[in-house]
Amino acid sequence: MLDHLIKGATVVDGTGAPARVADVGIRDGRIALIADAGTVTEEARTSEDAQGRVLAPGFVDPHTHYDAQLFWDPYATPSLNHGVTTVAGGNCGFTLAPLNPDRPEDADYTRRMMSKVEGMSLVALEEGAPWSWSSFGEYLDALEGRVAVNAGFMVGHCALRRYVMGADAVGGQPTPAQLEEMLSLFHDAMDAGAWGLSTTQSSTHSDGDGQPVASRHAKPDELLALSRAVAEHEGTQLEAIVAGCLDQFSDDEIDLFVDMSAAAGRPLNWNVLTIDSAVPERVPRQLIPSERARKAGGRIVALTMPILTPMNMSLGTFCALNLIPGWGDVLGLAVPERIAKLRDPDVRAEMLRRADSKEAGVFRRLAHFDRYVIGDTYSKENEGLTGRVVRDIAAERGQEAFECLVEICANDDLRTVLWPMPSDNDPDSWALRQEAWQHEDVMLGGSDAGAHLDRMCGAPYTTRFIGDCLRGRKLVGLEQAVKMLTDDPAQLFGLRERGRIQEGFHADLVLFDPERIDAGKATLVHDLPGDSPRLDSKAIGINAVWVNGVETIREDRVTGATPGTVLRSGRDTRTVSTK
Repeated sequence: MLDHLIKGATVVDGTGAPARVADVGIRDGRIALIADAGTVTEEARTSEDAQGRVLAPGFVDPHTHYDAQLFWDPYATPSLNHGVTTVAGGNCGFTLAPLNPDRPEDADYTRRMMSKVEGMSLVALEEGAPWSWSSFGEYLDALEGRVAVNAGFMVGHCALRRYVMGADAVGGQPTPAQLEEMLSLFHDAMDAGAWGLSTTQSSTHSDGDGQPVASRHAKPDELLALSRAVAEHEGTQLEAIVAGCLDQFSDDEIDLFVDMSAAAGRPLNWNVLTIDSAVPERVPRQLIPSERARKAGGRIVALTMPILTPMNMSLGTFCALNLIPGWGDVLGLAVPERIAKLRDPDVRAEMLRRADSKEAGVFRRLAHFDRYVIGDTYSKENEGLTGRVVRDIAAERGQEAFECLVEICANDDLRTVLWPMPSDNDPDSWALRQEAWQHEDVMLGGSDAGAHLDRMCGAPYTTRFIGDCLRGRKLVGLEQAVKMLTDDPAQLFGLRERGRIQEGFHADLVLFDPERIDAGKATLVHDLPGDSPRLDSKAIGINAVWVNGVETIREDRVTGATPGTVLRSGRDTRTVSTK
C-alpha cells in the first residue's frame, strides 16, 4: 500500500526533461512509483488531486547559515515554506563546532563572532541553542532527529583554528604540532559526517572584537594542507570566500582557489557572483579560476542569485554600509558623535568619494543615495516619509541626496530603516545573468538563509525565480529552472538519490500552482528567541512540501513534522571527483 498518492500532477522531474502529467506514489519515505495519470491501481492511505499543479523535486539551497537557527526553528523557515528541502550549512568558515572543552569561553567568542559576521541575534544564539557539544560529531548528533529539512554541514576553518590555537588563532600561525592537531580534528569531523572544509579570507569578515576572523590569518600552506585532507574522505567538498568574491579576483586569489581544488580533487564553490551591466568585465574575470581549475584537475563553481534580494540598511547599526572603505571609522562612533560627523559636509564628501572609488568594489552600488527608499521612521519630523524616495525628498528640500538622507536619519537618532533600490535591474544586466546561467561552472545559490536576519531575506529566491520564469522575464523555461534549483546542486554535492523525481529516490517534493508561485514582500517579524527581529517572506502558491515522504508544509503552514535527515558525507553523499 502507498502512503500517499499525488494524482494528475504536471511532473517536472529535475533532469530538464519535458514535463509530463503523471501520478506519483510515496511509500516508506521514497518515491515508489511514477505512472501515467489514472493508471495506478495500488491503494493509498491518502491521496490528493493535483491537476493543474506542478510537482517538482524539493529545492536544494547550496549556501545557508542555518547552523544555529535549526535548534529553535527545526523547520528552517522561511526556506522550507518556499520549497527548500535540503540545505547546506557551515559556510564561509563559520561553524558552531568544534568547541574546545577546556575553554568554555570559546562558546561566547563564537556566539559574538556569529552575531557580528553573520548578522545573527546574539540573544537568540545565547538562548536558542544548547551549546552542549564539543566535537563536530556531537554537534551533528544534537540536530539528529529534530529537523524538518535535510541538512549537511561543512567544517568552519575558524572553529578549527580556535579549538587548537585559542586566542592566538587571530593573528597567529600554527606550529607544526598545532597544524597536525588541526588536521586530526578536521579528519575526526569528516569521519563524523562533515561535508568538507569552508574557509574565508574576505576583508569583510571580522569577529565580535572587530578583529579579522581566525581563518583570515591562515597562509596558503595551511589551506592546502586542509584541502589535501578533504581528499581522504568520501563525498566531501570545499567552500571558500576571499576578498575578490565581492568584485574581481586578484591573481593570488585565483592561484589559491585553483591550488585548493586541485589538491583536494574536489569541487570548490564560492559566492557570490554579482552580475551588473555597469561592470561587464567582472563575470569573465570571476570565471578565470573555473577555466584554470579544469586544466589543473580541479573544479571551481560560482554561486549567483537569480533574483535581486532586498536588503535594508541603517546608519545606526552594523550593515553593509560599514564595509565601504573608510565608512566603518565614522559609523563605528557613538551615536551623538556619529551624527555630528555625518552632518559635517567635508566628512560626507570624503565618505562619498570613498564609496564611489574602485577600492569600494561591489559596495559602489550602495552609493546611489538618491535611489534609497525610506522605510520605518521613528520621529515626528519624519512622519509621512515612509515609502518615499530620497531623490524626491531632497529635491523638495533643495538638498543633496546624501545630505538629505543623513538629516532624515539624524531625526530618528539613526534608527531609520533604509531600502536601497538596486542599480542592476536593467535589461542588459538581466541579459548578462541569462548568459552566465548557461556556464557549466555557474550555479544558482547564495541565499545566506539563516544569516543577516534583520537585514535581508534571500531564502525565497526559489519561488520568486520560478514565478519570474513562468510569468515574468521568462529567461529560462520551467524545466530548466527546476533543474537549476534541484539536480544541479544535488550533483555538485554528490547527494545520493536526491534532486530528482525518480523511482527509488527520497521523496523530497514540492507541489505548486504555476499561476501563483511567488514570494511575498519581506516583512519584519519578532519571532526569534528573546523576541529578536528577522525578515520573513510568505510563500505564495506552494501547496505542499514533503521531506523524506512526510508532509512538512501545507499552504504555507508547517505541519510540525520533523522528518529531515542530517546528511553525512560518505553515507548520504558520494564523491564528486574532479580528476
